[in-house]
Amino acid sequence: MFAVIIFTAVAVAPYITGMPGSPRPIRPRGPASFANPHLLNSVVVPLVGIAIVAYLLGSIPTGYLIYRIFRREDIRSKGSGNIGATNVLRAGGKGLGAATFILDVLKGCAAVWLGGFLASLWMPSVPLRTAQALAALCAVLGHMFPIWLRFRGGKGVATGFGVFLFISPWAALAAIGVFAVVLAISRYVSVSSIVGAASFPVFAWFLVTGSRPPFYFVAAALVALLIIVKHHSNIRRLFAGTETRIGVHKLA
Repeated sequence: MFAVIIFTAVAVAPYITGMPGSPRPIRPRGPASFANPHLLNSVVVPLVGIAIVAYLLGSIPTGYLIYRIFRREDIRSKGSGNIGATNVLRAGGKGLGAATFILDVLKGCAAVWLGGFLASLWMPSVPLRTAQALAALCAVLGHMFPIWLRFRGGKGVATGFGVFLFISPWAALAAIGVFAVVLAISRYVSVSSIVGAASFPVFAWFLVTGSRPPFYFVAAALVALLIIVKHHSNIRRLFAGTETRIGVHKLA
C-alpha cells in the first residue's frame, strides 16, 4: 500500500507545477524531469511526505478502536465484519455508530487540512487544491486499507465525506443531500452511499470556484470510484435480494 501511495505522489509530481491554477507558467514536464534535483527536492519529496502523512492519519481505525474500548470486542467479528460506522451502529448502537461516523469525518477533514498546511510550508508554488486533493485520496486509501489491520478497513463513506467536506463544502453538502434522499426512499445505506459518492464529482465540477487544477477533479472521481468498488459485496447482495435495509430486522 505504501508503494501505491508513493507511486501516486510521484506520478503527480512531473505535471503538478504546470497545471492550471499554478502561479508558474505552464511548462510540460515528462518522466525525464525526475533527473532534475530541484524537482525532486521541491516537489517529489514533499508530495510523498504529504501522501504518507495523509495515509497514516486516514488509516486510524476509529470504528475498531471505539468498539474495542467500549464493548471490549472486535467489531470485525460482528455483522458484516466492516469497521465502518454502519456496522458499528448495527452492532453497538446509535451512540457508538455516531461517534465512529463523526471521528471518521473529522480524520478526513484533518488529513486534507494537514496536507494543505504542509504544502504551504514545503512547496508554496504548487496549487493548494492539488496538494489537498492528493491528501484526500491518500486519507481515503488509508481508511480502506489500514496498515494496522492488515489492510482490511472500511468502505470510506464517512472519511470520504470528510475529505469532500473540506475540499468542496457545497458539493459535499449536495452529495450528502442526495444520500439522505436516496436513503429515505430506498432504506438501503449501501445504495445511498454509492449514489451519494457518485454525485460528488458532478457537484464539484459545477460548484467549485476559483482555482480548478485537473488533479483536483481526478482525485474526487477516484475517491468516488473507490467507495463504489468497496461496496462490491453490497452490490452482489442487492442483485441477490439479500441486502439489509436500515430499520428492518431479519427474521430468525
